[in-house]
Amino acid sequence: MGLAGAGPWARTMHARMLAAGPETRLSAVWARRPEAAAETAAPYGAPVAASFEELLDRSEAVAFALPPAVQANLALRAVRAGKAVLLEKPLAADLDAAIRLADAVAEQGVVSQLVLTKRYHPATRAFLREAADLEITGARSRYLHGAFLGGEFATSWRLEQGALPDLGPHLLDLLDAAVGPIASVRSAGDPRRWIELTCEHENGAVSQASLSGAVGLARATTRVELYGPGSEALVYDTAELDHDECWPVLRREFAAAVRSGVPTSLDAARGLRLQRLIAQAA
Repeated sequence: MGLAGAGPWARTMHARMLAAGPETRLSAVWARRPEAAAETAAPYGAPVAASFEELLDRSEAVAFALPPAVQANLALRAVRAGKAVLLEKPLAADLDAAIRLADAVAEQGVVSQLVLTKRYHPATRAFLREAADLEITGARSRYLHGAFLGGEFATSWRLEQGALPDLGPHLLDLLDAAVGPIASVRSAGDPRRWIELTCEHENGAVSQASLSGAVGLARATTRVELYGPGSEALVYDTAELDHDECWPVLRREFAAAVRSGVPTSLDAARGLRLQRLIAQAA
């Protein structure tokens, strides 16, 4: 596994996860700033690739920890070189670029997978299994944090585009999977401050999502509440979850997909569906 990117998410998650193994080995790190790549690679004794082409040469698959616009262009090159790709969300900065990337994945027949973090936690999977047996009338959800207010995750693309492309894929994915396929979505508010989404689902249910990265919370909160004719709501809340439990599952499933040639359901096609919903909301 090669790693493209050396920002805070690459350092704290991607490099650590890929180097931990045993299913994967961190083969090289590349970034536009060589010194950042060296800082990310050093703790794991991984080499620094002098170019993106060298990263491809050194790797069977490539993980991306880059802004959406950069990921879309470089991942397209990796896919065309026949490499499996581990992609961040959103796939791209706009729908057209996301379509090009997803189409290339399908045409080349390479394995792709999304880093939709929460989907790899056992508690999330238990919630979705339980939701599948429910008759759901409506749902409420929220994903809130204060990372856009300052610190290393207040990156330029997040500050410019806000919570819709950054946090939106997580909630839209969970609502689409738990309640039923989303038929349409509309929005109100400012994604750089607070944005509300209203989703109408194919089964007639309606769900709402509140998104913000600019509120003064001590810790991020993600919560989904499902309601139906039953007396009790089914609630999913990440407040007590240890996200470190996600990484071994993600790594193991991606490695298995690459070796078998069969992607999971969380692939580039799923990323494109979420990108279409984001574009509709925008």
